[in-house]
Amino acid sequence: MTPGHLISIAARAFTRLSEERLGPLGFGAGHVPVLVALESGVASTQRDLAKFAKVAQPPMAQMLARMERDGLITKTPDPHDGRSSHIVLTQAARERLPQASATLFQGNREAMAGFSKEEQRKWSNFFVDLLRT
Repeated sequence: MTPGHLISIAARAFTRLSEERLGPLGFGAGHVPVLVALESGVASTQRDLAKFAKVAQPPMAQMLARMERDGLITKTPDPHDGRSSHIVLTQAARERLPQASATLFQGNREAMAGFSKEEQRKWSNFFVDLLRT
């Protein structure tokens, strides 16, 4: 197997595990970039969220519609741009975020178990560099 294939298999397995662990909290693995961006204040519009998550606008619109339906976000019209909305996390979503973060960090620790600190650093740098391309 090639390194790319192995990374793909590992990514799918990690996503599946994250879905299983986040599901009881009402979140999905695909929600993570949106949750991070909204919680940190990096983005608050559909366009900015799509850019942050590196997805096209139509799939982001679908995800946001589901998140709104599920009570994770609310949308309010932008007073300066009638075509845009400001998106914020609901209180219910904010209350569950710490547990979701802890769950994801635990998964990260489990995934890196058995690697030395140096190996963990090298893998982290590899993936950060990969994301920049």
